[in-house]
Amino acid sequence: MVRLFVPIPDPAPAEVALTGDRRHYVLHVLRLGEGDALEVFDGKGRSFAGRVTGVDTQTVRVELGPARQAPARRAVSVLQGLPKGDKLEWVLQKGTELGAAAFLPVDTVRSVVKLEPRRAQERTARWTKIVEEAARQCRRDDVPRVETPLPLTEAARGLAPGTVVLVLDEEESAVPLGEAFRAAGAGTPVALVVGPEGGLAREEVEALKALGARAVTLGARILRTETAALAALAVMMHLDGELG
Repeated sequence: MVRLFVPIPDPAPAEVALTGDRRHYVLHVLRLGEGDALEVFDGKGRSFAGRVTGVDTQTVRVELGPARQAPARRAVSVLQGLPKGDKLEWVLQKGTELGAAAFLPVDTVRSVVKLEPRRAQERTARWTKIVEEAARQCRRDDVPRVETPLPLTEAARGLAPGTVVLVLDEEESAVPLGEAFRAAGAGTPVALVVGPEGGLAREEVEALKALGARAVTLGARILRTETAALAALAVMMHLDGELG
């Protein structure tokens, strides 16, 4: 069954009209026509059986069936130090597959990439499209939130109250990620902090600890920034019973 991401109001209407890029995608990429079936998901946990009911020069009309609500799951946010090249896009795509609820790109002391405000907005728009497409492909009904880049400590202070913050720290050896994650308690929101290529500066780790964060380790190996984020998400997904 082909899938399409469409923001749907609440309560859901009986029919939605697709225009612009979504109309083009349905007609010229999915090659659907009147009477064809598809699945629509709204990015907030609901999905709908859909059917194309009409096509004209401006819109594609899609009839929606009853909403199906995805089960609630733990919210895991990733505070990712801005890396070079397309590494962040890799983290966004694969992190969406591995259940991340939000991505907060952060500027750190050792981040080589520095984004001016206009460029940051453009990149955030692109990153949002990447997670939307990844959610569609992996059959998620929710779409992770992608924030505009912020300084690390500012992003950490803005986390929801009650969020347990775990910092991947290459100098930590006593507290495994799995142990700290279990200690957070079932269902408790968790934020994972991952440094850029050069890791986090000691003053950044200490500042996060002062805010209540806990430094953790993934083991003896030093992992690349994009590998560390995904390995940690896989561990947490496994411990929550979502990965075999």
